[in-house]
Amino acid sequence: MKKLKYLPLLLITALFFTACESELDTAPTNQANEEEVFKNAESAETVINGTWAKFNDDGPTYANIGYSTVLRTSDAMGSDVAVLTNKYGFPGAYAFTDLVNNTGSRPLFIWSLLYSTINNMNNVLAKIDAAEGSAEKKNQVKGQAKALRAFCYLNLASFYQFSYLRDKSALTAPVYTEPTTTASVGKKKASLEEIYTLIKNDLTDAGQLLQQYSRNNKDKIDRSVVNGLLARAYLNTGEWTKAAASARQARNGYALMTAEKYRQGFNDISNGEWIWGHGQTQEQSGESYAFHFLDVSSSGSYYYSFMADPYFKDLFDTNDVRYSLFSWDGNPGREGLLRYAKFKFKANLIADIVYMRAAEMYLIEAEAEARSGNVANAITVLNQLKAARNANAYNGSVAQNDVIKEVLIERRKELFGEGFALSDIIRTQGTVVRKPYTDANGQAIKVQVTAPDGTVKTVNGRGHSIFAFPDQSAFVPDSRYYLFSIPQKEIENNPNL
Repeated sequence: MKKLKYLPLLLITALFFTACESELDTAPTNQANEEEVFKNAESAETVINGTWAKFNDDGPTYANIGYSTVLRTSDAMGSDVAVLTNKYGFPGAYAFTDLVNNTGSRPLFIWSLLYSTINNMNNVLAKIDAAEGSAEKKNQVKGQAKALRAFCYLNLASFYQFSYLRDKSALTAPVYTEPTTTASVGKKKASLEEIYTLIKNDLTDAGQLLQQYSRNNKDKIDRSVVNGLLARAYLNTGEWTKAAASARQARNGYALMTAEKYRQGFNDISNGEWIWGHGQTQEQSGESYAFHFLDVSSSGSYYYSFMADPYFKDLFDTNDVRYSLFSWDGNPGREGLLRYAKFKFKANLIADIVYMRAAEMYLIEAEAEARSGNVANAITVLNQLKAARNANAYNGSVAQNDVIKEVLIERRKELFGEGFALSDIIRTQGTVVRKPYTDANGQAIKVQVTAPDGTVKTVNGRGHSIFAFPDQSAFVPDSRYYLFSIPQKEIENNPNL
């Protein structure tokens, strides 16, 4: 991996951030004087740019690089990704031993990543009004800072506590809205309601501040991204009408991709359906490493560990473009595994990372409409997405619960590998479902594979390898194993937790 270079970034010490031994040398190459950084709005924007680069491309290990770590962890802890446990990266997440262990490196990395970003945005918001520059530029900087802060708190609310609809008073994580230093006094945990109030206020403010802003690339946060984040937040808090409306606004101008485009590998930020993502270049390609877990079909992919559960394939219509991406692996050592070639590297082994797409917004709108009782509207929106994927239209039961169930299945099908598996399980108070790939008699199901030399043979199909929590108890809703843990070092440094 190349050493990453960042735009000038103020060296702001995140609250309780503890450096750990690093396999990668990815520290910012420029550290600017605080007074100079916040002298004018343009230079203050470099704090956001540098924070965004670090948020995405920095990390202590090849399995913990930037925000993709959260997305890969979420999917590894779900039902549809059958992680290869003999591969580097995510076996612990798949086995539910990783995030529950608050002395481990991954809980510390994710917590530090989110709170260092929050602290940098708090510095921007505290200092931008006194900076030189036009009101328009200051609004842009302030709006993006508020939105990125809200995004971090949305992750804390989504992964560190059970569903808001289960208990909105549940204590989750501290809220900081002012800059902190290592000398600051740590705060108590805030409730989910308090965190979501901040999230929605920040995003509402950001939407106003960014009214006149037109971005030059999809790494930047504009009003479409803000509306998409509002749609997610409203869905989490059960504000169905607002969720549907925000989702419609977010996807406006972002047409669903064609079936042919769907086959091209989910690696290009210029895709017209992508609303938000992180572009990669040969010089700045740290987060591309996440594709080594997702890409299970390219010869250059090192780990190819996110195979698909064979039962997942059965959810698709055979005419669905997504169905055509499945194939049984015939390579030695991988025979009988189910590949799902949704993600493929570009030719130069880099790949852009998707964070938000129009398809997700169709699904949020459909779910919100169904949950609010507007079942006909929900089916119409759902079928618009299905039509774009060449899938059969839904013409089943119009009972509210049946339509909601269908939308949730479609979320699994459409958003596979994009980081929604665990957060959806928590949000809906659902459960992980993993079954051995066997017939009614407990015998392995046979599948046909093609070896690299073209030989076709029959082998045992292979799916999940872990079917219970670490204590050998069955998968259930609202399990403590689903929640990310607050690092032990944070607990030691903040007795107020």
